[in-house]
Amino acid sequence: MPPSFSLLFPLFILFLFSSPTISSLTELPTLMAIKASLDPQNQFLTSWTPNTDPCSGSFEGVACDEQGLVANISLQGKGLSGTIPAALAELKSLTGLYLHFNALTGKIPKEISRLTQLNDLYLNVNNLSGEIPSEIGNMPNLQVLQLCYNKLTGSIPTQLGNMWRLSVLALQYNQLTGAIPASLGDLKMLTRLDLSFNGLFGSIPVRLVNAPILEVLNVQNNSLSGIVPPALKKLNGGFQYKNNPELCGIGFSDLNVCKPTDGLNTNRPEPFEPGSVSTKTLPVSAPLKSDCSKNLCSKPSKSPQVGIVLGVIGLIIAVAVSGLFAFAWYRRQKQKIGSAFDTSDSRLSTDQVKEVCRKSASPLISLEYCNGWDPLSKGRSGFSQEVLESFMFNLEDVERATQCFSEANLLGKSNFSAIYKGTLRDGSVVAIKCIAKTSCKSDEAEFLKGLKILTSLKHENLVRLRGFCCSKGRGECFLIYDFVPNGSLSEYLDVKGGSGKVLEWSARVSIINGVAKGIGYLHRNGGNKPVIVHQNISAEKVLIDGWHNPLLSDSGLHKLLADDVVFSMLKASAAMGYLAPEYTTTGRFTEKSDVYAFGMIIFQILAGKRMITQSTRQGAESCKFEDFVDMNLEGKFSESEAAKLGRIAVLCTHEFTNQRPSMESVMQELSGPIGSS
Repeated sequence: MPPSFSLLFPLFILFLFSSPTISSLTELPTLMAIKASLDPQNQFLTSWTPNTDPCSGSFEGVACDEQGLVANISLQGKGLSGTIPAALAELKSLTGLYLHFNALTGKIPKEISRLTQLNDLYLNVNNLSGEIPSEIGNMPNLQVLQLCYNKLTGSIPTQLGNMWRLSVLALQYNQLTGAIPASLGDLKMLTRLDLSFNGLFGSIPVRLVNAPILEVLNVQNNSLSGIVPPALKKLNGGFQYKNNPELCGIGFSDLNVCKPTDGLNTNRPEPFEPGSVSTKTLPVSAPLKSDCSKNLCSKPSKSPQVGIVLGVIGLIIAVAVSGLFAFAWYRRQKQKIGSAFDTSDSRLSTDQVKEVCRKSASPLISLEYCNGWDPLSKGRSGFSQEVLESFMFNLEDVERATQCFSEANLLGKSNFSAIYKGTLRDGSVVAIKCIAKTSCKSDEAEFLKGLKILTSLKHENLVRLRGFCCSKGRGECFLIYDFVPNGSLSEYLDVKGGSGKVLEWSARVSIINGVAKGIGYLHRNGGNKPVIVHQNISAEKVLIDGWHNPLLSDSGLHKLLADDVVFSMLKASAAMGYLAPEYTTTGRFTEKSDVYAFGMIIFQILAGKRMITQSTRQGAESCKFEDFVDMNLEGKFSESEAAKLGRIAVLCTHEFTNQRPSMESVMQELSGPIGSS
């Protein structure tokens, strides 16, 4: 070997191992085009840069195979608001694409069907529109297709029945219409089919029974009609069909017994296969006329067609066991990467779920299959059906609203709960408080009693409870409230002069009056609401809306929480001086302890300060405005109103409970003439 070659050869080897692979550099322009489409403002994919090897680990959410080709893109819950690009089709080795829990818009590009190696396609919980491309049916290796919680329209393509490896098809919560394709019954590996909450009509195809290992068929909340195939009883609770008033069948609870004309609705198309319609080409889902004229058939038909169907079903059952074992082995090999998050044990905390959604490449985050707490879902909670329907949220709603508890939506966190900003499907903005079950009352009946109290609270100065969701699998309860945009009262205290956070005098007076009304409502007994002592009134609990209207938060929340959690929450209140002095000796809360906390709120609003000193109280007693009125007001306040409010604050914070007024008296005083005593 020549000396010059012996020196160059090691350098060549070093170059090979230290430089980006040729293949990864080849796909770099494609990835940059994908970034431009998914994140046009370059807010979330800042790690995707044109001078970096995408397979080096620096491209967030990108994983490569041994050949240096992109094999996985996991960008769930990233806040992406662009569109899905056709350029994805250039990533020929892609096996997993996870874009769920984002805000992507536009159509699903038909070019995505050219990803022939793709196993998992997760586009759920976005704002995608348009029709489902029929070309997707040509993807031979697709096993999981998640398109639920979007705004997809049109019919379900019959071509989806060609994906022989498909095990999960989730299309719920879209705007799909038309009939259920009978071809879906040809999917031998299908275990879950969710078509609920759409506008589908026609009958349930008998051919769906042919799917040998189908475990879940959910067609709730559509406009389906006709006879339910009796063989679907084998799914037991896995077959969900409520809110399809025109369905009928024998052996299904909540279904009427079929009449001879059921299934013969000529105003709606049936799921016929392409081609001419004759008695020879009718699919098994098409209803045939009964020979039983006007009377109900008392015996099953013994026609040749029925015999053939029964024979086929028997053959399928014979091979189902072997097919099930083969499927289980195959999926176990495929899902090794995510075995730690298997849906069979879905007891994940909110933080764990958020972490999984953010970092895991595993497709096993199964948002649509988690169950609520049994007492609520089975009607044993004591809630009326009307209350349940108006307040009950699905776990899917919560996860979609928060984009899988995205870090970007986290508003605050404590030892017992976390609060996320979220957007419901109707566009309304909400705040979602996540409480671990371990922080709730251990007695389930007591917890549900507290939940019923929360639903009874309705007042213009209380934050409105929109609903709740209790997840047995996750061990959490979620309270969904209206979102209040301007933060809490504490953000308006201790602000520097000239800041936009300095409240004008009229706003301060309005806030004091509003808080008084909210507390007064809690203390009254009326309708189905008992007397409620808030127990934890503070500036942090007073939220300010866009019109400087105060809204008291966490009202009645202590009714849900364990005593030790409530006690830990009070430490902050004690440090800020909100706790009435008698609590240290009695350990009890009364309406008068709420009155004491309200007096402290008045002092804080008048002074514009969090910490209230003895000099502040003395200034209010002697009407020395410079000692208890915020200097940031620069004298722009009503002295008579300030004197009156200062006097009320002094009375409310009296050391002895019998010297403090009731909230009813306080409200009368506030609404009375300024000079009244």
